[in-house]
Amino acid sequence: MSWTDGPVVGFDTETTGVDVGVDRIVTAALVRREGTATSVTTWLIDPGVPIPEGAAQIHGITTEHARSHGRPPEAALDEIASQLADALRHDEPVVAYNACYDLSLLDAELTRHGLPTLPERIGREVRVVLDPLVLDRHLDRYRRGKRKLVDLCGHYAVTSQAALHSADVDVLATLDVLAAITRAFPRVGTMALDELHDLQVAAHRAWAQGFNAWRVEQGLEGPGADLLWPVRLPEPTFA
Repeated sequence: MSWTDGPVVGFDTETTGVDVGVDRIVTAALVRREGTATSVTTWLIDPGVPIPEGAAQIHGITTEHARSHGRPPEAALDEIASQLADALRHDEPVVAYNACYDLSLLDAELTRHGLPTLPERIGREVRVVLDPLVLDRHLDRYRRGKRKLVDLCGHYAVTSQAALHSADVDVLATLDVLAAITRAFPRVGTMALDELHDLQVAAHRAWAQGFNAWRVEQGLEGPGADLLWPVRLPEPTFA
């Protein structure tokens, strides 16, 4: 039996920015899919800080809307982490596009609010995680072009019923892209989940090392890509 026949849990966030140590979660979605059955849970959170205009233009949530309708972060974050931890304990893979960002940001948020992180909740490293971005880079590494979620939707002929950049829509698209990858590369669906997780750890590291070497050649400054996946260990600068 392939893992593709069992349940998977998709996860995505929309945030105040892209700095894992500083930025906050504004919306989140968990989508549990098993066969043809799909259940969606979403959260709108008041992050406790202003939402920059640029971020609001992407996901559509303004500071005023979050303050009026969002939940306090501590309770919402605890619910999100509890559901993810429950899936991981039951060996249900967590699916996230660019998983390292969302899972690292979640752990930073949990730490900020004095809540147990995902590893602390499950008593081990976070696994199994499936990341269509990491898989696509590894399996079709020489394909030219961008690899944002919208690009992979186009490449794998995945159509969305709504515009991307809301957490629930992005999760559904991510799950559809993963399914399309398993059809395009059947070996992915036949691998054991632990083996597939380890493949992604190595694939991400190899990609990050190559990307960072390219940055050096180009004379670019900055930290580059982190070698760790699916959860990196930032130096939090909690504001």
